[in-house]
Amino acid sequence: MKKVLLAILAITFSNFVLAQESPTSPTKAVYVELGGAGLPYSFNYDFRFDKDNINSWGMRIGAGGYTVSDGDSFFSLPIMVNRLYGKGPHYFELGFGATFFAFDNSYYEYCIEGYFDQTTGQYVCTTTGSDSYNFILDVDGSPSIMGTMNFGYRRVPVDGGFTWKVNLNPIFNNNGFWPLFAGIGVGYAF
Repeated sequence: MKKVLLAILAITFSNFVLAQESPTSPTKAVYVELGGAGLPYSFNYDFRFDKDNINSWGMRIGAGGYTVSDGDSFFSLPIMVNRLYGKGPHYFELGFGATFFAFDNSYYEYCIEGYFDQTTGQYVCTTTGSDSYNFILDVDGSPSIMGTMNFGYRRVPVDGGFTWKVNLNPIFNNNGFWPLFAGIGVGYAF
């Protein structure tokens, strides 16, 4: 038992010593983003494909959503490929991808035009309207997909730790293009 414990301590200590000798920039991050590719908000994991180079292509995967008491709910899954350009701790972030989302909202129908029927004593609606779901752009139904782009600033400390980002996230689907959607995120880089 002592040999096993001693071996574990030796491996742990050697990893600590090696980490002290060759510091590298953090290439992974977890963060929460308000707005952005996750639409209302999302929790995300971001990593570089080249684990030794923060100035390389990477990917982000996230999840977000909400539910409210009147039955409305929303779930989003942003997936983006991105690239960082710069020198620590300041980076320009460029990315593109898609956000898959599903929703269940109460479908409201309302009367636009009608008349009061004297014989039955009831109001008869001749033209109705409905309130369909949209998130900035009209959406054809659930589940759906929204294309996303990312242009922004990311601050990543050289030794890791608290990271933050602000970005412009144009979104698009078959119903249009919205260039002025934005997001802000805070998290931890490692």
